[in-house]
Amino acid sequence: MTLLDVAYGRRPADTVIVNGILVNVLTGELYPAEVGIFEGRVAYVGQAREHGPGAEVIDARGGYLVPGLIDGHLHIECSKLSVTSFADLVVPFGTTSVVSGLDQILVVEGLPGVRRFLDESKRTGMRIWWGAPAKAPYTVPQSNVGFTFGPDEHREAHTWPECVGIWETVQEMVEHGDPAVHEALELARRNRLPVFGCAPLSDARRIAGLAAAGIRLDHESYSHEEMLEKLRQGIYGIIRESSVAFFLEENIKVVEKAGARRIAFCTDDVHAADVLAGGHVDKLVRMAIKAGVDPVTAIQMATVNCAEMYRIDHEVGSISPGRLADVLIVDSLEDFRIREVVAGGSVVARDGRMIAPTAPPARGEVTPFPVRQVTAGDFVLRSDAAEVDVLAIEFTEQVFVRRRRDLRLPVVDGVVEPSVEHDALLVTVVERYGKTDGPNAAVAVVSGMGLREGAIATSAAPDDNNVICVGASREDMAVAVNEVVRMGGGQVVVVGGQVRERLPLPIGGIVSDLPAHEMAAAETRLDELARELGCPLPAPLMYLFFLSITAIPDYAVTDLGLVDCVNLDVVEVIQ
Repeated sequence: MTLLDVAYGRRPADTVIVNGILVNVLTGELYPAEVGIFEGRVAYVGQAREHGPGAEVIDARGGYLVPGLIDGHLHIECSKLSVTSFADLVVPFGTTSVVSGLDQILVVEGLPGVRRFLDESKRTGMRIWWGAPAKAPYTVPQSNVGFTFGPDEHREAHTWPECVGIWETVQEMVEHGDPAVHEALELARRNRLPVFGCAPLSDARRIAGLAAAGIRLDHESYSHEEMLEKLRQGIYGIIRESSVAFFLEENIKVVEKAGARRIAFCTDDVHAADVLAGGHVDKLVRMAIKAGVDPVTAIQMATVNCAEMYRIDHEVGSISPGRLADVLIVDSLEDFRIREVVAGGSVVARDGRMIAPTAPPARGEVTPFPVRQVTAGDFVLRSDAAEVDVLAIEFTEQVFVRRRRDLRLPVVDGVVEPSVEHDALLVTVVERYGKTDGPNAAVAVVSGMGLREGAIATSAAPDDNNVICVGASREDMAVAVNEVVRMGGGQVVVVGGQVRERLPLPIGGIVSDLPAHEMAAAETRLDELARELGCPLPAPLMYLFFLSITAIPDYAVTDLGLVDCVNLDVVEVIQ
């Protein structure tokens, strides 16, 4: 028996969904329809047919049948959850497909790590459509990582069935002619793979260049005017609403001017606690509806629009014959709460919970990072003057954008000291892979973290996942870094030389098999303690790891030092 036999009515389906109202995202229509499924794929949609004696019947009880939701750009590892734990978190909220570069495990373990995560996803109700990163790491100048990813790796990756295109193509790498990235773009052209951009704060000139280079879509618009210009020049737009970057309310305005046909949704980076409290892509659908978008249009943005821009609409994005049988049952399109989730033809979640939690695969032994113990003396800026002018990295209201702040700091016994009074803390990035004589600890100054004492540190730190630490005390910074190294990865808060809170991340030093509710509780403890120490940011540990991203202006810090993200060069902290 084949799918065609069922489609043509020669054989009965093995699973049928009855008593539902189809949300046909292909035509925008709503009408009663039965969905016949065979071996995880939709065979027919329409009038009821005779069921075989062994067919499983799923009764929608008058609910609407909606395609599984698609997150159009997601760094799974930034949740600190393993693929298994993350899938069990988002599937009950209706997310059955995500597009991800798996770029964080890539720089830690290379292609074998990506392969392991892709295979792991097949045990869950969530499909990963993989974008091979244009280049990894994304840092410019290139920081030290466990594994790099370039043209040679692209040649292998493009043959993988999960590979749907080139991921996170940073605009500076295109504009300034990075040879490895341009070779990857040529390989993509030959292999007929689309290219996905990363172009924040772009003007019309830069957008024209990106479009000419073949960039198909972009998720990094900071205003609806910026997104509109990308749409005008042929680039699809993805509206982002993450745990720390809130752009939907602004960018949804573009729908009124340009329509929704070429627009989708993504969450990019999310906390477990935020998803548990408010939902995942379903939350974005509700936000769009609240902003005035028609419910069916909002659902199209979360399903078929995304599938078409990624050229995976022959597999997902609609409830239609031949597609994977990912179907949501909802009682109200306006309120849009997921009652049941069918993934691959089986009911896997109901009323916000997985019917049965997914068992993670066996993991290897956890070992400390190959880094010697650090001391406070490793985190110093030296000067012979009594005071020095320093260039500090300052957080702005837009979390991803860090501006320059000029400060004058005291020098004690030849060492530049942090100043709690002036919110000038030390930040270090310690190379964790043993690639350099070490520890290779870059030191800079950061403003906006607000710590009055102590230190916070993390090895979950895109884009290279080295150990990043901010502190009001060099001694506490040393304790924090050493604890992360000892755990083989994780996050810590240290006060007075004592580890007050820790979160081990044993898988690649970046994620854990903790269930989402336990991860949320651990995140809350860490963040609340950091706020007790004076940090005003809503998610201190998550904000911390954005300090090392050089793809977004104006300044960042990597294990190479303080980076000018506009001129793409390492600069001096002491001016």
